[in-house]
Amino acid sequence: MKRALIVVDVQNDFCEGGSLAVAGGASVAAAISEHIARSSYDAVVATRDFHRDPGTHFSEEPDYEDTWPPHCVIGSPGAEFHPALNLAGITTVFSKGEHSAAYSGFEGSTDDGVRLEPWLHTNGITHVDVAGIATDHCVRATAFDAALEGFGTRVLLDLTAGVAQPSVDRALDQLRDVGVELVGKPVVQ
Repeated sequence: MKRALIVVDVQNDFCEGGSLAVAGGASVAAAISEHIARSSYDAVVATRDFHRDPGTHFSEEPDYEDTWPPHCVIGSPGAEFHPALNLAGITTVFSKGEHSAAYSGFEGSTDDGVRLEPWLHTNGITHVDVAGIATDHCVRATAFDAALEGFGTRVLLDLTAGVAQPSVDRALDQLRDVGVELVGKPVVQ
């Protein structure tokens, strides 16, 4: 059994002060760094929203379900990883959403065009832990897809930050339904 940690979207725009901030994002970034330092994963990868022109994903009047304020625009400070996230242990980054909405890390690819699912298989990964932002959106989508792709999947809830309790509760129910193991308690403020 080989296990990878997938760090989901720990970017400036999703942390306090960002254009689409989630309360507790900065502390989650620091906690993930501590977790990586004391863990022995076979691989640690990260995903990031990386938008150039995502079409209707951006809106001046967002509904916060299908449309959102501009965020994580390529070349902007908001698209950068949060400074509390130590990138030293992260070996590969998967970018998603350049020209469309993308929530799951499994929609992302490396700069060379390698997608997350084949990368994990090529590296012999059979199990994944998922952490990051936001529990009820991109963490949920990434963990959901990991389970559907056949990976033993855990979400480390202490290392996530969610937008709102009702949507986090729905997301956790959806993850339980596909066999994702939920560890700890989510950060929701």
